[in-house]
Amino acid sequence: MTPHCSVFRLLSGLIFGWIGFIQIHSQDTPLRVGVFVVDATPPLDTPLAYTNCDAIGMPLTARGIVLLGNDAPVVLCAVDWIGISNDGQKEWRKALAEAVNTTPDRVTVHTLHQHDAPRCDFSVESMMAEQDLAGIMFDATFARQTILRTAKAAAEAASNAQKITHLGLGQARVEKVASTRRIMGPDGKVKAVRYTACKDPALRAEPEGTIDPMVKSMSFWNEDKPVVVLTWYATHPQSYYLTGIAHPDFPGMARYLRETTLNGIPHVHFTGAGGNVGAGKYNDGSPENRQVLAVRLAAGMSKALTETVKTPVKASDLQWNSQKVALPVAKHLNETELLNQLKDPTADPQQLTYVAKDLIWLRRCKAGEQLDIHCLTLNDASVLFMPGELAVEYQLKAQAMQPDRFVAMAAYGEYAMGYICTKDQYGQGGYEDSPRASKVAPEVEDVLLPAMKRLLGKP
Repeated sequence: MTPHCSVFRLLSGLIFGWIGFIQIHSQDTPLRVGVFVVDATPPLDTPLAYTNCDAIGMPLTARGIVLLGNDAPVVLCAVDWIGISNDGQKEWRKALAEAVNTTPDRVTVHTLHQHDAPRCDFSVESMMAEQDLAGIMFDATFARQTILRTAKAAAEAASNAQKITHLGLGQARVEKVASTRRIMGPDGKVKAVRYTACKDPALRAEPEGTIDPMVKSMSFWNEDKPVVVLTWYATHPQSYYLTGIAHPDFPGMARYLRETTLNGIPHVHFTGAGGNVGAGKYNDGSPENRQVLAVRLAAGMSKALTETVKTPVKASDLQWNSQKVALPVAKHLNETELLNQLKDPTADPQQLTYVAKDLIWLRRCKAGEQLDIHCLTLNDASVLFMPGELAVEYQLKAQAMQPDRFVAMAAYGEYAMGYICTKDQYGQGGYEDSPRASKVAPEVEDVLLPAMKRLLGKP
């Protein structure tokens, strides 16, 4: 054997041995998860979505997890506000990304969409300030303070992340909460909208309609100890509102019930594609019914956790994929008309915030700006993180794309475009497809469904 052959074999052995060590080490690296919960309750006498905050009924929170796998960290955040849009979204995601040393495309921020809760849109605030109307829509100082506190909490969560040995997946039916809002007539048009609180007995007697009755549960475990529980359920989260009392409504109450039952184990809840779904069939808007709905949702969450199947999980099982999409803007939005409305000195300042939001969204679309939609993949689970007030049909179609997997969906990410209906729902009437509600064109379905399919095809 020549000296060159000996050296070659020695080097080859070292190289392949090192590759094997890296592969084994990578496969054995544990997944780690950090949890953060931050108070997001607005100060008294600051704007809520539709009224001023006169009192606090129950604290609002911003909460989520930091996932630490083999790649850069991933942050999932859910906030008890009605919506976060435009530069509000950008500032939330940027701050959380910097806090945990990742990139904004690996951060997703969603609201639960409670209505006695604040908005957040720094783009609108800047435009309103140019009209000497700053502070009309929301308290920007409070919002930025909340972002900073949440980012700090996320950094601490990443530093104190716990080892995860098992992933738990479960689902259960939620009884007598969700129902369709769109009551169809024999002509294929919407004959009535059954809003989340409905006093009309005839509308309440209508069938549940198209909903997703299941609450999805994903739990992270260190051996036999749960570290955090995440859930997804598709419905508008209102029992009643316009009270001037900040409140996380029945999903927040259900979340609190579950945390109390589990001796303080953190619970992070996301609202699914509930744009055309509410509790109207089972809710007449009476205050006592808020507790009833909370208990029903909590019961579903409990059953989903009880029926959870646990499987081993490691860092290499974590995948995070994103797709950039450009949503088609609604044809009714006209920049000249919006500018004229914005500069009308006789206009209601509250209504001008909607005009400003429309104008900003239109300009973003004209500039070709794209949005991120994401998919978290872990073992047999895929979770899509989506923009807007999506119709529940998007959630059901996502599940049909991967019928043998656990597929969940969080909506109410980027909130600038409002409602996102399916193509055939535009033109049927009702509220969801109205110019006030939806800022995208019917072709939005042709953009979102292929992107969803690509993301769900990654595993």
